[in-house]
Amino acid sequence: MDYLVRAVRGDEWEKAREIRLAALRDPVAHLAFLDTYGAAVERPDSFWREWTEASSESGEGKVRQFVAEEPDGSWAGTITVRVERPSDGVRFGGPVKADQTHVVGVYVRPRARGTGVIDALFRAGVEWSWSLAEPVVERVRLYVHEENARAAAFYRRFGFTATGERVAVPGDRSAEEVEHELRRPASVGTGGGPGAR
Repeated sequence: MDYLVRAVRGDEWEKAREIRLAALRDPVAHLAFLDTYGAAVERPDSFWREWTEASSESGEGKVRQFVAEEPDGSWAGTITVRVERPSDGVRFGGPVKADQTHVVGVYVRPRARGTGVIDALFRAGVEWSWSLAEPVVERVRLYVHEENARAAAFYRRFGFTATGERVAVPGDRSAEEVEHELRRPASVGTGGGPGAR
């Protein structure tokens, strides 16, 4: 099946809400997300409108949500990429030491798994990260639960490597999230590089 991978549009808040709620109902959601279905379903429409506008191409450029759209207009998967700067202060995992992006909210519907959707979403997110002119991103990072072997295997296959940084899972001090990173390749210039949009 063909998919169009693109940034969300500001008026697509209902679709953004639906796919997030679907992600939080997934059997491995407890390993993949720090959010819960119960908390997300209670958020007002205004939250979803603001979130979707902020993460669209017309937003402020601090966050971008990408979706894989099927020919019928439904969304098969999504990732969100947040810009993080040292001046932002402490983020998940501790202080930010360099300009970077952080991949969160990774989800592919079961029917689309194994079709290449996740690869296409990650390519879009990473290319967007490298295309930023301000800030120039030195690395893309993400966290994966130590028990989420399927996700960790994909991240390694895509080129991410574990940094050795670990952080306790909020609400469960017996489990840890493991940081992985993808460093800017020397072949990618600064800002406006491959995949610039």
